[in-house]
Amino acid sequence: MASQEKLIEGVGISKTFGGVKALADVSFDIAPGEVHALCGENGAGKSTLIKILAGSLMPDAGEVQVQGQKLALGSVTASEAAGIAVIYQESTTFPDLSVEENIFAGREPRRFGGLLLDRVSMRRQTRALLERLGERFDQQLPAGDLTIAQRQMVQIARALSRRSRLLVMDEPTAPLASEETEALFKIIRQLRVEGMSVLYVSHRLEEVFTIADRVTVLRDGRRVDCRRTVNLSRPELIQLMVGRDIAEPARESTQPRQTGEVLLNVQGLTRPGVFRDVSFHVHASEIVGLAGLIGAGRSEVAQAIFGVDRPEGGSVSVAGEPLKPGSVQSAVQSGVALVPEDRQHLGLVLPMSVSANLTLGILKSLTRFSLLSAQQEHLLAQRWIRNLDIKAASLEAPVETLSGGNQQKVVVGKWLATSPRVLILDEPTRGIDVGAKAEIHRLIRGLAGQGVAILLISSDLPEVLSLSDRVLVMRNGVIAGELADGKVTQEQVLALAIPSEPGPSAPQTRTGRGKAWGLKRLFQRREYGLLGFLAFTIAIVTWVNPAFLALGNIRDIL
Repeated sequence: MASQEKLIEGVGISKTFGGVKALADVSFDIAPGEVHALCGENGAGKSTLIKILAGSLMPDAGEVQVQGQKLALGSVTASEAAGIAVIYQESTTFPDLSVEENIFAGREPRRFGGLLLDRVSMRRQTRALLERLGERFDQQLPAGDLTIAQRQMVQIARALSRRSRLLVMDEPTAPLASEETEALFKIIRQLRVEGMSVLYVSHRLEEVFTIADRVTVLRDGRRVDCRRTVNLSRPELIQLMVGRDIAEPARESTQPRQTGEVLLNVQGLTRPGVFRDVSFHVHASEIVGLAGLIGAGRSEVAQAIFGVDRPEGGSVSVAGEPLKPGSVQSAVQSGVALVPEDRQHLGLVLPMSVSANLTLGILKSLTRFSLLSAQQEHLLAQRWIRNLDIKAASLEAPVETLSGGNQQKVVVGKWLATSPRVLILDEPTRGIDVGAKAEIHRLIRGLAGQGVAILLISSDLPEVLSLSDRVLVMRNGVIAGELADGKVTQEQVLALAIPSEPGPSAPQTRTGRGKAWGLKRLFQRREYGLLGFLAFTIAIVTWVNPAFLALGNIRDIL
């Protein structure tokens, strides 16, 4: 830490939602140049505290001071003016704006008296920010075309461009691979040297001990303790977070699990430019891990198997019966379930209730004469809320009001409710606390023991290695190798995962497309489109009424 003075100090902060105490008399402080971790289980109050700091939520009681000056709470503008920038766990990028437009949204550099955006400056600064983060993707792409990891890096770049005094990072590495995580840590260390403070929220406890100076622990909305990480062990931190001992994930046995028939068989699956000739199989009662770096094609393969995307070649069969390509309905009817990586866009209907989301996959079994049985829906929802320890104000609470980790549990529960034969889990524990993670791991092992074939995709290598019977490693859109000796190491996985040359999934640049692309880009510029629209409107009005361009009228308009 740069010094022991306080950059941020919160005193007696409380917040209640519908009778549920999200925060109760929480006090904390952050020093200049300090990386301060905030830990706790899902629903402990971390997200609520972050939103209060960001100004998007007004506390019921308490105050926050920034270097001794009282912060106007409930005001995003005041928080930004005080130098507080927040990178939220879920992407807040504008999907239809380009990378550089997202980074400078609301504070775009301008030229010609504000008439046009200074895109040269935006492009130059964006390139420098992405290079600082070790990223080299096309900054002209709409954010909606990026991967989750790339959208996360855009959010980080936007926060860095603001030159803030406090950078709040909520699960920043959840969608990132190991190389991107290390690049982020280098940035955080550099920011600390420059005097910026970082409030770091993560369920990956190894990251807390790697990067944080101190850690504040919340449990059930209350501050439990604040300690320096050098004086704290991992078991002690877990005990503070959950109030009980949690077993670390580990293989139950180095002996192969007894497996049955091949339930999932993938042969020659291909989507040009994304992945090619992907072939593998998963037996009943087997857990097969699919590892690789971000962008290797893991999630895309899962979506093609489930029918979200239609492959251009290859086949998928379940228990010997072929699946119809590009048909989610065919996959579900055959007993395939997919817990997707992007829970907010692909896994949940955010305005709907927790109960409705949990039962979306089995509505047909809950209906009679085309009428939904509310009683059966509630009974099933209560079962999965209890089994997965989902923290929600009620069954009817909109799922968008839940914390990120509890939203993830709802997605998992929704597909487990379908009693699948083949279960594809894409980042199943992203944003989940250590206690819930252990429960999910036990659940996965239990499902395999019941005969379910499981394909596990995760950027958390210890998770893959602790759960999988075999590990397939993807690199540049192809299966680079298989590891199945029962003693697979992270080094072996990374040796296969790290690409030596660009492959089919390598980012494609937009250079060299000639004049046609240049003209297309010109028309996509919003300010040019607006100027063209105004010119067209003026021409039409002038044609209808030539007096429109009279000197006095122009003066009045100006």
